[in-house]
Amino acid sequence: MALLLTVIIYPLFVPNPPLEIIAQGSFFPPGTYVSTYDTVFSSNAYILNLPDAEAKRIAAKLGDQERKDIKDYLVLVGVPEDQIDTTNTIQLLDQWTKNYDPKKNIPGMIFSKQRYYQRLDKSLAGLLSTEGLILAAKNVDTGTLEQVGQINQSDYVNIKEVASVRTLPLGTDNFGRDVLTELVKATSVSLMIGLIAGLIATFIGLVLGLLSGYIGGTVDDVIMFITNLFTVIPSFVLLILISYSVGQEHRGAVMVATVIGFTSWVWTTRAVRSQVISLRNRDHVNLSKLSGHSLFFIITHDILPYIASYVVMALILQISSAILAEASLSVLGLGPKTSEVPTLGLMMNWAMIYQAQILGKWWAYFPVLIVIALITFSMNLMNTGLDQVFNPALRD
Repeated sequence: MALLLTVIIYPLFVPNPPLEIIAQGSFFPPGTYVSTYDTVFSSNAYILNLPDAEAKRIAAKLGDQERKDIKDYLVLVGVPEDQIDTTNTIQLLDQWTKNYDPKKNIPGMIFSKQRYYQRLDKSLAGLLSTEGLILAAKNVDTGTLEQVGQINQSDYVNIKEVASVRTLPLGTDNFGRDVLTELVKATSVSLMIGLIAGLIATFIGLVLGLLSGYIGGTVDDVIMFITNLFTVIPSFVLLILISYSVGQEHRGAVMVATVIGFTSWVWTTRAVRSQVISLRNRDHVNLSKLSGHSLFFIITHDILPYIASYVVMALILQISSAILAEASLSVLGLGPKTSEVPTLGLMMNWAMIYQAQILGKWWAYFPVLIVIALITFSMNLMNTGLDQVFNPALRD
């Protein structure tokens, strides 16, 4: 219910398109993003004398890992290790300023590490400076830069007064899209796929199971032959082959759901058949036969109501299985086409392609795993609860 309410209510407050690219870059971390331009030019400056401001500023740019990396670099360029004190910020930055050379080639250092040290050097610039920043603008008449303002380290802004602020609770993905908005839409699409596929698979399994179990004879033999044939062939392999043959351009969400539904009816057919066989010789069914009722009437009025609860539980399991099947297909690159709507499987596929798990960008894939786990767990829990309601043996 929490997932369903989120899927319904969230778009009412955040109507942004789920695939809208809002960031020029990939994997922005979760947080609140404030426009620097609006902060400087559109807000009032408040002077706050906070004693821990400098310590926080240094800690944000020079953490334990950065201090260790600086020490490693200094050792590589010849600074004695016993002369490097990573706890002395002033001394450490002074040694870094004197010894770091971005153009120097150090044997054994890979290119990505060199780029890392270049970014680190840029972030450390002016870290211990007590002076403010000067704002300059070009004079229209002379073409020279002139000072138009100054930002001191004690200047603060009230975030409520900043015009442009965007909160991204789950950051952005590899394409620069809001992960939370994308996740909510993907959950609704995956639930729709699961519902369509579950209804198709349950309907086919129900019809074939009813006919096979009640009529018997040649009809039963033919249906069971087809069922056994599909049982021998792994359904997921069949699903992969059909999805691949359909083609990327024709694989919409409904098409994928239909393919999953037409390959997932086997176990429902066998289960319904076994239930009908146990019911077809009951007294009320025989009485209905003697009364001259038609085959359709007997199946719908004398057999189907007795297995309705079982069919509902089968539908729930089919929905859960279909969501997992779509996720598996999309991870393999055989899910719905990526230009229309996101799904939980497509989000996992995008995260894997752009190595989010290797880069440590957990917000691109971990929330998707949590949502898939919650959906399947809740549906299995729902199935267990219904079983306890409808099964007299468990109820007693």
